[in-house]
Amino acid sequence: MTLAILCSGQGLQHPQMFALTGDTSEAANLFAHAAALLGGRDPRAMVRVDSNEALHQNRVGQILCTLQALAATSILRDAWPRKLIIAGYSLGEVAAWSVAGLLDATTTLDLVARRAEAMDAASIPGDGLLFVRGLSRGIIEDLCNNHDVAVAIVNPGDAYVLGGAGKALDALAEKAKTIGAARVVRVAVNVASHTSRLAAASAEFRKMLDQTPIKPRPNIAVRLFSGIDGSSVIDIPLGMDKLAEQISHTVQWAACLEGCVEAGASTFLELGPGRALSEMAAGAYPAIPARSLEDFSTLTGLRTWLVRIIG
Repeated sequence: MTLAILCSGQGLQHPQMFALTGDTSEAANLFAHAAALLGGRDPRAMVRVDSNEALHQNRVGQILCTLQALAATSILRDAWPRKLIIAGYSLGEVAAWSVAGLLDATTTLDLVARRAEAMDAASIPGDGLLFVRGLSRGIIEDLCNNHDVAVAIVNPGDAYVLGGAGKALDALAEKAKTIGAARVVRVAVNVASHTSRLAAASAEFRKMLDQTPIKPRPNIAVRLFSGIDGSSVIDIPLGMDKLAEQISHTVQWAACLEGCVEAGASTFLELGPGRALSEMAAGAYPAIPARSLEDFSTLTGLRTWLVRIIG
C-alpha cells in the first residue's frame, strides 16, 4: 500500500478545524509557535471566536492552514508507512515540503507567514479568486481573455480557479452562469494567487528560500510533487525555483493527482482543513479510497483506518 498525503490550501478554515489536532502533546510546540506569529493569540481559540472574515485574511489563513497540516503530521507520522507520496494544493505545497522532511516544521510556519506578507505587499486591493466548474478549458480561456483574468488552478473534471481583480471576477462569474457553468463561487482568498499579478512575491519568496535551511536531497522513500507541473521534486534547487514560481504561475493540480496515481498511490489522505482535495481525488479516481482528517471523529478511529489500509 502506498499512501498519498494531500496538504490542503486556504479557504476552508472553520471553528472546528483543530478538533483532532489541537489538544495533543505532539503538536503543542507547533500551536505555541503559531501563536507567537499571530500576536500571541492561541490559534485554537481564534478559529472558535473570530469572524469568518478575520480567519480568511491572507496571513492568518496561511498560518492556520499550514499549522493544521504540520500538527497532523506530528501526530500521525509514526502510523504512516515508510513509503509516501506527497502533494500540496496551492499554499499546501509549502507544508508538503515539511511533511516530506525537507523543512523543519517551525521553520515552515515562519516561512509561510513571510510568504503571505510578500503576497500581500505585491497584491492589489480587491483582487481574489473565483471557482468555476462545468465549462471546457477552451471556454474558460476565452472568458479569461475577455475579462483580463487568469487561470490560477487547474483541477480535475473541468474545474478551475481563476484569479484577478474583484470586479473582473464578478463580471466573469455572471457570464459563466449564463453559458451553463455548473458551479460558480468566489473563493475565500483575498489575493490573486497563482497569477502574474503576484510576480514580485515569487521573486521575494525565492530569496527567502535561499535563506531557509532546507535538506539538500529528498528522502528516497518519499515522492514529492511540484504544483506548477506535477513533476517529482528530485533536484532541490530546481524544486525551490518551482515552489517560488507557484505563487505567480498556474497550479496544475489535476496533473499532481495524476502523478500520485502513476507513482502507485493506493489511498489518499487529506490533512485539511476541509475535504476539497479528498473529494476531488475520489471524483477523479473513484477506485482509490480517499479520506480527509475531517472524516474522523477521533484520532483512534483515524489510526485504526490507517492500520487497516496499510495492512
